[in-house]
Amino acid sequence: MKIALIGYGKMGKMIEQIARSRGHEIVSIIDIDNQQDFDSPEFASADVAIEFTAPQAAYGNYLKAWAKGVKVVSGSTGWMKDHGDEVRRACAAEVEPGVANPNQQTLFWASNFSIGVAIFSAVNRYLASIMNQFPQYDVEMEETHHVHKLDHPSGTAITLADEIVERIDRKQAWAEDTTDPSLLRVDHIRRGEVPGIHTVRYDSDADIITISHDAHSRKGFALGAVLAAEYTCGHQGLLTISDMFKF
Repeated sequence: MKIALIGYGKMGKMIEQIARSRGHEIVSIIDIDNQQDFDSPEFASADVAIEFTAPQAAYGNYLKAWAKGVKVVSGSTGWMKDHGDEVRRACAAEVEPGVANPNQQTLFWASNFSIGVAIFSAVNRYLASIMNQFPQYDVEMEETHHVHKLDHPSGTAITLADEIVERIDRKQAWAEDTTDPSLLRVDHIRRGEVPGIHTVRYDSDADIITISHDAHSRKGFALGAVLAAEYTCGHQGLLTISDMFKF
């Protein structure tokens, strides 16, 4: 498979290493100083582009890749609020019921590509469904990341929080820095070079139940992104981790 990399920071370099070890070819590497390479024949030859950049750049990168007929795998977060509707329309199979979309694009997006986080998310959904029956437990979340991470809460935390809110009737939404009992409190911490820790706590007068995922390094994220690219190569539309892993 031919892969283009959009973003060549620590994640991009690790993705390159893992992709090459799995027999894939890196045909183009685009970073902040060579944006003109979106128009290169090398980039257009890619089967999939793997994009890890910044919230303000991600959507524009999708458009540039799609314009060259290149599918995208992206782990960038923070763009969904402003551009989620446009992305869903671009990737939809139909422009309206019964009318196929001749320009359907492909984006595999995940807030976190770690296989461990995918398993953790499945556990989170199952536990939330159980805990809906036990109102004596209040639930809260906390996420910790490195000091370079700009957005908060993390995209993974938002995904986990949405899963909880969907399943626990006593929580109407999630929010940061809240004392409202109808809201799921989500706290964020930024320190050092922490790859990512996500913790969900159910606390009662009698006891506390805690589940947590603590990444040792970015390697699990990078491997998951390459696996997603392999999956995306043979699929189309708006894809997610739940399409690739059936838990």
